[in-house]
This record gives sequence, structure tokens and C-alpha cells, in this order.
Amino acid sequence: MLTFYNELHAQHRGRFEIYRGEMVPCFEKPERADAVLAELGRRGLGKIVTPHGVPLMSLERIHTPRYLHFLRGAWNEWLALDPANAGRDAFAGVWPIRSLRDDIEPDDFGARLGLYSMDSCTPLTAGTWTAAKTGADCAVNAAHALRLGERGAFVLSRPPGHHAGADFFGGYCFLNNAALAAQHMLDDGARKVAILDIDYHHGNGTQSIFYNRDDVLFVSIHADPRSEYPYYLGHADERGEGAGLGFNMNLPLAAGCTAQAWFAALETACIRLGSFAPDALVVSLGVDTFAGDPLSRFLLQSADYLKIGERLAYLNLPTAFIFEGGYAVKELGTNVVNVLEGYETAL
Repeated sequence: MLTFYNELHAQHRGRFEIYRGEMVPCFEKPERADAVLAELGRRGLGKIVTPHGVPLMSLERIHTPRYLHFLRGAWNEWLALDPANAGRDAFAGVWPIRSLRDDIEPDDFGARLGLYSMDSCTPLTAGTWTAAKTGADCAVNAAHALRLGERGAFVLSRPPGHHAGADFFGGYCFLNNAALAAQHMLDDGARKVAILDIDYHHGNGTQSIFYNRDDVLFVSIHADPRSEYPYYLGHADERGEGAGLGFNMNLPLAAGCTAQAWFAALETACIRLGSFAPDALVVSLGVDTFAGDPLSRFLLQSADYLKIGERLAYLNLPTAFIFEGGYAVKELGTNVVNVLEGYETAL
């Protein structure tokens, strides 16, 4: 399996996030990717590849030009407000909630920051654009590798991506790597592509990007949004709209979900994936379903991740795995690489 590694991921290093009313060290940190890279090296699983850069037009297949323009220049604008901002991360303080307009881009930087963000837990830093763009490069390169004949590819990058929408960031995510990979496969000749999101948190950004389309099936297994982030999307009755009706499947699970219940949901997802008969599969690989994760309330153990990879291999599809969440850093490398090893050894 080829691993497309973002060597610049650590340029995005948030100082803190706002969590339950307090400023705390960021859960999403460079050590996450470092742990996975170390475990890949320890097991000798596959080849580590540096991605080729892709043009902005590839990103514009998923993200709006207005949003990309903002994200590219945001840090320089932040510094222009006050040179002392070099020592501070940028957070939004106001958002265009219901009845407020979002079609007119404000001149004020803080207002635009709120226009393009969804929460106060996602710091924008000096290296955010560089890290996110190189991660997007990894995703597109991995997708292309599948089209060239690889059976599996892994995108090892951060910040993650599945909460990022066409024109907003949040949930630690800025560019939607899974969506970019799926779109590139379609642009490269695939008829239809499936995305399976197994992160603890619903991939709201991915869902919103493809919600009106029938060439991408989105299936997500996640914590019930009535009590878990992102709260406002991910319910079972969200099935798609227009041409996309029936091509969105959410499988929300209650807190305390056991491995048995989780794997039952995975089987439901796999049956739907099989009936869709895609040309390729993108997996948003979050392992924050682990029992020891500080941000989740599911009960999966490290050995379960081997079984996940094995089950996905039986779908017999070219598969791109995209690194998403997982915040129990000590076990993170083991859990992620277990999925990849389970997939590889089952082929």
C-alpha cells in the first residue's frame, strides 16, 4: 500500500482550542500524524510517498474560489491587523446564523473569519494553508494512484478534512480530503464513487458537498448528533435531495456503543456499498471510536481495527484511506495501522 505523507503537516500547530468553556491544549496536534508514521515504519507496511502538488483548480472542484482565496490569505490579513497577532491563533467571534446574510462578504477580517467557519475549536495558524493544501495534494495523488492500478492507498495528513464544507472550516478541518479524492476519481474516469466515513463524529462537510448528487454515495457510522459534534447534521432521516435522494446514509449510534453494535452498523453500510457498486471507495478513517479516546464514548478496542480493515477488503474495491480523527495519541498509531494491515492481509 502506498502512503502519501504530508511532510508539512506540523506547520499547522494550534496553540489552544476552546473546549467546554475553557482554553485547553489542542487535541488535534502534530504528534497524531507522527505516531502513525512511526508505526508504519515499525511494521514496514508499504511505501511512503511524497505527493506532487496539484493546481488550485483541483481544489475548486470541491471548494468555492471565494473560500479558497480567503483561506490562502487569512494569516497575512490577521498579521496586518496587529503585528502582535503573530503570537496568537485566529478564532472567529461572530457567525451568520439564521436570518443573517452570508451572500455578501464583509470587509472586516473578523467577520469574514466567522463567515467561513463553524466553531470556536478550530484555530487558524500561520501554517494552516500550507499544511491543508499539502494534505489536499496527498488526497488527489492517492486517488490518482488508484486509477493507475493501485488497490490501496493511505493519506497520512493533518489537519483532517471531513468536517470542512465547500465554503467553511471547522471541527479541526479546512479542506475536505475525502471529497477531493472522490471528485478526482470521477474526473479521472470513474462512473461513481462511494465514501464510507467511520470517524466517531459525522462528516457533515462531506455530506453537504455531495447531498444533491447520485454519482457519490456517502455512508457514515457515527455518534448520535443529538449529543455529539457536529450536532446539526448526521441524523438517520437525511437521505439526500434531488438527484441525490437515496445516496446519503447515516447510521448514528448511541453513547456507549459496543463493538458488536458498531460492527452491525458496518455490515449495514457494507451491504449498501455493495448495492451501489462503485468503481472505488474512499474511507474517512477516524479511529476516535476507540474506547480510550478523550473525545468519544464508543468502546472499540485496538484488535477491532484489524477486523475493520479485513471487512473493507472483502468489498473488493480500490480503496483510498484518508486519515481523519483519533486523539488517544499513545494508541493512535496501532489503531490506524491495524486497519491498513487488516485490509492488506485480507487481499
